[in-house]
Amino acid sequence: MTRAWILPIVLVLCGAALATGLISSGNPGTAVAPLLVFVLLAGVNSPLIFPRSISAPEAQRRSAADGRPVVFWRPGCAFCLRLRIRLGRGARQAHWVNIWRDPAGAAAVRAANDGNETVPTVVVAGRPHTNPDPAWVREQLSRSA
Repeated sequence: MTRAWILPIVLVLCGAALATGLISSGNPGTAVAPLLVFVLLAGVNSPLIFPRSISAPEAQRRSAADGRPVVFWRPGCAFCLRLRIRLGRGARQAHWVNIWRDPAGAAAVRAANDGNETVPTVVVAGRPHTNPDPAWVREQLSRSA
């Protein structure tokens, strides 16, 4: 199992434990709402909400060819989730690299952030930008389209 799925699995298990406790205490109707909240949180923090990740070398090659930004991210990162949601459908235009799955991506992020794996790190025209404003990233996507 990869690290990307640990947080979503823990969230679902916590929700199931809470729902089980509520059901056993005689409140089956109130067990549904917390379970749904935990399942929703698990889905939002899972790799499923993000576009398919590619390797850092492949993302850099594609970015050089089409001028689109490369977004380095990791599951469970609230700032990455904020960027993904605020980009909307335009997020699929960027090249996404999951640093937990790609050692070269993690190394690129560390090189750009003084040894820290700070995400999201967005690379536009070879220049890294750490946790940029989603509106700025959206503007970069529209320029490359």
